[in-house]
Amino acid sequence: MNAPYDIELNNVSFQYDQTIVLKNISLQVKQGDFLAVLGPNGSGKSTLLKIILGLLKPTSGDVQLFGEKSRDFKNREWIGYVSQKSNAFNTGFPATVFEVVESGLVKKTGLFKKYPKDASIRVEKALQSVGMEKFMKQSIGELSGGQQQRVFIARALVAEPKCLILDEPTVGIDHEHVQSFYNMLAHLNREQHITLILVTHDVDTVSNQISHVACLNQTIHFHGFKNDFNQISDEDLQAWYGHSVRKIHHTKVREHND
Repeated sequence: MNAPYDIELNNVSFQYDQTIVLKNISLQVKQGDFLAVLGPNGSGKSTLLKIILGLLKPTSGDVQLFGEKSRDFKNREWIGYVSQKSNAFNTGFPATVFEVVESGLVKKTGLFKKYPKDASIRVEKALQSVGMEKFMKQSIGELSGGQQQRVFIARALVAEPKCLILDEPTVGIDHEHVQSFYNMLAHLNREQHITLILVTHDVDTVSNQISHVACLNQTIHFHGFKNDFNQISDEDLQAWYGHSVRKIHHTKVREHND
């Protein structure tokens, strides 16, 4: 019997010392959802991801992963994670694309254990999923930012996750390649039925692919279908964030990606 939600947070709060970072977060993500999480810098997005990934324990509230309490959940390979490439990787690292993706099997097999006999097949399949199979033998440092980020997604996919979490994955990708990158994510969501949680400022660019939106600024101001989000007034968005989210996409974010 399938769990009702892949990810479920009920009244989750978190604070560092006396500083409240998240307050009464309730969020449900169903299998097959493509959720975009929006919020300004300092809104608690990274903390939210760390709580879902089990890297932080909430100060209060309950986290369920695939119908189990987070503290009891053993199948961590079911949740893949891709961070911002520019903050997470040394491009001089001496490894081929194949080796980088193969290293993702550690999450499935465990540390210090041999890779499965079909490891090569799994790596090739993961690379095909992101359109990077032709670069298998190439050094990871020779690729463009967008190509590297596709490889990191393949590295997460090789462990066959049910849910993939991406933290602003288009940072460092040229703007002209951002749309094709999001199209690739949408293909994974539709064809492989992988649940996607995407932290982004680029909601205009990805809006045709996502199914749901969550607006976060310490607490959840909106969580629902994309079409309902589109009906929210700029005045409400400004009250939540101190600026219009939609206007930011057309200015600062696109300049940052160029």
